[in-house]
Amino acid sequence: MIAVSDASPLIALLRVRRVDLLREVFGRVVVPDAVWHEIAEAGKDKAGGEGFASLEWIDRRTVSDQPLVSLLRQNLGAGEAEAIVLAREAGAAFLIMDERLGRTAAKKLGLNVVGLVGVLSEARQRGLLQDADELLDRLRGEAGFWLSDDLRKFVTG
Repeated sequence: MIAVSDASPLIALLRVRRVDLLREVFGRVVVPDAVWHEIAEAGKDKAGGEGFASLEWIDRRTVSDQPLVSLLRQNLGAGEAEAIVLAREAGAAFLIMDERLGRTAAKKLGLNVVGLVGVLSEARQRGLLQDADELLDRLRGEAGFWLSDDLRKFVTG
């Protein structure tokens, strides 16, 4: 199963040292060049960026359809646009993305989009996440990840 990720879910999980959940849920995760650059190069000295480039289960790929990337860039950042196009090109089972405009664009292209909340819920259901409440508190405090009470209940059951 191929899962393509945008930067923000990766960064949030890196900041709370639980990026392993993505590996446990999806196996391998693919990122486009723009996401790689944002985390491994531009963000390597920021919280969450350190060590990203050494994760062996993260694959970096270059997007081919640059005209579609350019079209999407009219409303989205480089990482979101490339992640959407890469998910489409790779026939990804999932696109991991939280940004609302990006999710809307991806769904219009027929992609199956899951956000960090969905990943955490799946991890909990599979028995991979025993400390959901604690992790959500850490995501809020350490990564600035906002979560409504309803979504929190969705994750914690």
